[in-house]
Amino acid sequence: MNDKLVLIDHEQYREYPIEEMRIRAQSFYKDMSRRRTVRDFSSRPVARDIIENCIRTAGTAVSGANMQPWQFVVVQNQEIKQKIRVAAEKEERAFYEEKAPQEWLDALAPLGTDSNKPFLETAPYLIAIFQERFGVLPDGRKVKHYYAVESVGIATGLLIAAIHHAGLVCLTHTPNPMGFLNDILERPRSERPFLLLVVGYPADNVQVPDISKKDLCDIATFLG
Repeated sequence: MNDKLVLIDHEQYREYPIEEMRIRAQSFYKDMSRRRTVRDFSSRPVARDIIENCIRTAGTAVSGANMQPWQFVVVQNQEIKQKIRVAAEKEERAFYEEKAPQEWLDALAPLGTDSNKPFLETAPYLIAIFQERFGVLPDGRKVKHYYAVESVGIATGLLIAAIHHAGLVCLTHTPNPMGFLNDILERPRSERPFLLLVVGYPADNVQVPDISKKDLCDIATFLG
């Protein structure tokens, strides 16, 4: 967030022969196509440096004006995880019993989800992702974050990909509202909870819904 932008040569760029590009693109797709969301986690520990490098990957994301409007709060402490579960389940009960329209409940029914969220205590890591409402320059001035939601969303996508690439699984959890995360994790109100990511190894014999992704022709249009 400097007042004057300094340009340097892009020496880190690597161009590959066309056939290698095809192999790399297809290989990455095949790897990511194996990614599945799970709701049953093992309590098996995960080395912290693996999580650190996954978050470093998230931090490489593009962001509006390079403001990097994200904060990742990594929770291992069992007492804190228990507090998060209690608060999250309170909001989830209100959602399932009072707030959710029947159409949304019908869409969730095949997935078998409900207000009970034991994974919030079982998984070795919870990563609370916050969106910074504004930045603070070295001289104390506040600066607006442009495209903050989009930027944090991109960073979260990279984090999910990095976690899968490392050999772990994750679950995106978004109880609504999530202001309790500010209180429990002692984050300033200038940060807005964006998403809670549950991370670890899958439980033994874990099962996932038999679903598929749309074909390329259903999600992309090529012009020209």
